[in-house]
Amino acid sequence: MDNLLKISNGQRIDRKNIPHIPFETLRQELVLFANKGGNIVQFFAYEDKGQSKLLAVLRNKQNDTLYVTGCDVDNSFASLTIENEKFHMFEREIAEQYGLKPDGHPWLKLVRYHANYSRKPDVFANNYNHDIPGNYPYFTVEGEAVHEVAVGPVHAGIIEPGHFRFQCVGEIVFHLEIQLGYQHRSVETLMQSVPAKRLPIIAEAIAGDTTIGHNLCLCQAIESLADLPVDEGAHIVRTIALELERLANLIGDLGALSHDVAFNPPSEYFGRIRGEYLNLSQVLCGSRFGRGLVRPGGVTHVMGDEQIKLLSEKMAELTPEVVHVNDMIFSAPSVDARFTHTGTVSYENAEKIGLVGYAGRACGLAYDARVSFPTECYADLPAYENEKTNGDVCSRATVRREEIMHSMDLINTLLKRRVEAEIYRPKEYQLAPDSFVVTINEGWRGEVSHCLLTDDAGKILRYKVKDPSFHNWTGLALSLRDEEISDFPLCNKSFNLSYCGFDL
Repeated sequence: MDNLLKISNGQRIDRKNIPHIPFETLRQELVLFANKGGNIVQFFAYEDKGQSKLLAVLRNKQNDTLYVTGCDVDNSFASLTIENEKFHMFEREIAEQYGLKPDGHPWLKLVRYHANYSRKPDVFANNYNHDIPGNYPYFTVEGEAVHEVAVGPVHAGIIEPGHFRFQCVGEIVFHLEIQLGYQHRSVETLMQSVPAKRLPIIAEAIAGDTTIGHNLCLCQAIESLADLPVDEGAHIVRTIALELERLANLIGDLGALSHDVAFNPPSEYFGRIRGEYLNLSQVLCGSRFGRGLVRPGGVTHVMGDEQIKLLSEKMAELTPEVVHVNDMIFSAPSVDARFTHTGTVSYENAEKIGLVGYAGRACGLAYDARVSFPTECYADLPAYENEKTNGDVCSRATVRREEIMHSMDLINTLLKRRVEAEIYRPKEYQLAPDSFVVTINEGWRGEVSHCLLTDDAGKILRYKVKDPSFHNWTGLALSLRDEEISDFPLCNKSFNLSYCGFDL
């Protein structure tokens, strides 16, 4: 562990203090760490003064400690994925973004389909077309009875674009390959180039349903690097906003799951209730999705007595309704028959790929960043542990039900804390030079993480974003193995992953 620096969530670190070790040493350390049950929070490349570098942020198996380490790297490096699957997506991203080839990677393909940021030769030259996501040799299952079913990238309604290719025998899925990247907006390079006042606006739009989760990570990183204080009242408002975001989305998910098994009454009820919680966000800050609320150094809206009264009364009104509709779903034999044993991901596979959020907890991975690496008010709020861990659709739905009730309790607890936030006024700030910070929050889908590195002038050298969907799309693919293809919509809804949060 001498080659790993122990850090805290949101702690500013001088870059010179981060262990800088030979690549082979780093590879041995990371593989050993992952093989012992540790997980990868961030693993990415960047350039500094013409030198390509790798940086890794890790959390241990007990989820109570974070570490960081880094190294220089040449145009290629020995793949870590061949030793541990947790590095799979990270290495593909490194290859695409900086033209650094992980030699021996078992399934090297583009992630978001764009030319690399450096001047290095393209790792994927002659094999891919960067302008056409999905234009590459797909994995195929051989056999006379095998047939392919291709879905997307254009879907019915308003769903975002993604391509799904199923290798089937009859109705049974042997393998699902998922190709994304159709909504790549170059978020990370934008964060490194726009004026500071635009950073929160971009962060709020990384994934529209995770406005608070992503923007909170950004603002906490800036507050750390610029030494901006945040008052207790602002912490309360931020925590309530994050929990309202969780409530609205998890309730929407249960409604969608009800719809997919043709149980329409709870689907309609939950659709209406979701709107009620979105309206509470509007009461809190003027936006149903939390836009414009969180800013570096505080919040833009003060929660006064009127807002507290409206929130408290509506929470009291909605709680029995949520309990009642949940009982409708989980007491229906027809729903149980469709949810149970459908789309199962084993604990072993969930651990191998590093599932996060409710998808991980439904498989028995007891990781919640609110408990392990608490920010805002979470350190002195009660935690919960779910008991349903079979890894199937039923477990993912049940974890949502439990988290909904827990989030309502947290909000009610916070509303009783009569601490008013200070009136926010935009502040001019300067980021600390040659520094590093990683921020982690438990968004409604799971672990949201941002890394920020500055150069010797205090300018942003590298901004790295990770949405929980980055880990969990592989989980959806695994959930379809040996399932009927007709179960795909239900499995897909049970994960409900973000396309744009992945595509960045």
